Amino acid sequence: MALMTGEQYIESIRNLKMEVYMFGKQIDCPADDPILRPSLNSVRMTYDLAQLPEYQELMTVVSPDTGKRINRFTNIHRGTDDLRNKVKMQRLLGQRTAACFQRCVGMDAFNAVYSTSYEIDKKYGTQYFENFKKFMLECQEKDLTVDGAMTDPKGDRSKAPHQQSDPDMFLRVVERRPDGVVVRGAKAHQTGALNSHEIIVMPTISMGPEDKDYAISFAVPMDTKGVFMIIGRQSCDTRKLENTEMDVGNAEFGGVEALTVFDDVFVPNDRIFLNGETEFAGMLVERFAGFHRQSYGGCKVGVGDVLIGAAAVAADYNGAAKASHVKDKLIEMTHLNETLYCCGIACSAEGTQTESGSYIIDMLLANVCKQNVTRFPYEIVRLAEDIAGGLMVTAPSEADFRNPKLGPIIDKYLRGVENVSTENRLRILRLIENLALGTAAVGYRTESMHGAGSPQAQRIMIARQGNLAHKKELAKAIAHIKE
Repeated sequence: MALMTGEQYIESIRNLKMEVYMFGKQIDCPADDPILRPSLNSVRMTYDLAQLPEYQELMTVVSPDTGKRINRFTNIHRGTDDLRNKVKMQRLLGQRTAACFQRCVGMDAFNAVYSTSYEIDKKYGTQYFENFKKFMLECQEKDLTVDGAMTDPKGDRSKAPHQQSDPDMFLRVVERRPDGVVVRGAKAHQTGALNSHEIIVMPTISMGPEDKDYAISFAVPMDTKGVFMIIGRQSCDTRKLENTEMDVGNAEFGGVEALTVFDDVFVPNDRIFLNGETEFAGMLVERFAGFHRQSYGGCKVGVGDVLIGAAAVAADYNGAAKASHVKDKLIEMTHLNETLYCCGIACSAEGTQTESGSYIIDMLLANVCKQNVTRFPYEIVRLAEDIAGGLMVTAPSEADFRNPKLGPIIDKYLRGVENVSTENRLRILRLIENLALGTAAVGYRTESMHGAGSPQAQRIMIARQGNLAHKKELAKAIAHIKE
């Protein structure tokens, strides 16, 4: 079986015995929880679209290792076409879910670990690359969703991992055995971990020799003993418990994050991809970050397409679509959104081959892509809120709208143009609220700032990759300066 159907995926997650907590209680069946289910539906879309012939070239690829057709989310990029199609696929999925579809982080971890483990083996004669290839082929064959875990809690940011007063602020090896290692720690902000079959753990920063126990990368199933999740709180999340579709805004799809804890988890040797080779921790971090910053030029653009469309519909329903300033705002939103897409495509088109044979994006352009994502979606949201109007955040609830006494009053006073129902007007405003302020804010607005690293982390990489010395020489040559 190389490609699961969406329904098969749902059942496979339901059958996992994961340890999950939310609102102070253990969740027996996360797949059926009304707050968590929309996030599962978003991942399902990556399976459903892969079954459709019209999306086969975007959603799937023939594996050069097995000759079988696999989901692109388990693929290793073998050329710039793969890199570009990845971004196009992400835009499509953003358009279809208007949410985070959660498999990108695992795909980016796949490609970062693949090339890095090859280079570790080349220097040290280790078996990490073969370990990873075995794991990769298993994920491709079973069409598994894999989470990528990089972000540690970090504790005191001014101190290295080994300097922390609490050594568990960075995930670490606490015991080494002949057959594997035991790890302890946590990974924060884990997008999609709840809806994944496996999790790839990576270090979160560059490390020195003193941090050897923290330089660890591996994969384990999500229901491994000692792994448990505490679900992150999102704005408006309990609206999903109110039996209301309208007030949620996007009732079918959503995202989810978790604090994922590793409480003395055993990892067998054949699931380890880095173990103490501290000089390669930085390479793994930078490659993963580069791939994930590329991703934002696709997924955020797709969600942006939905938000722009929702703002345009709101303008229609408000009777303001012909206003010149509204038209100009929609143009500006489109300009910003397409600029993000340009960066995602550009860093893909300029990709190069690694020693392993896989392809990596242009690092400078990938970081420029994500730096723009920390800014442009905020302006897109601001303009959408401007077009929508204040009713987006002051409208009564759906329960009021369905009330026999209150409903007719709401219908009378909150109607916009005559040929559009008040209900439809409220529905589009709730969608904009969801994307701008509500449960999708983690998947669009706020995540645009902090996902794939902070803005400052991208600026550091831009400084490293910007080749300022070369630019100085260009200027001196034009000015005929001789030193």
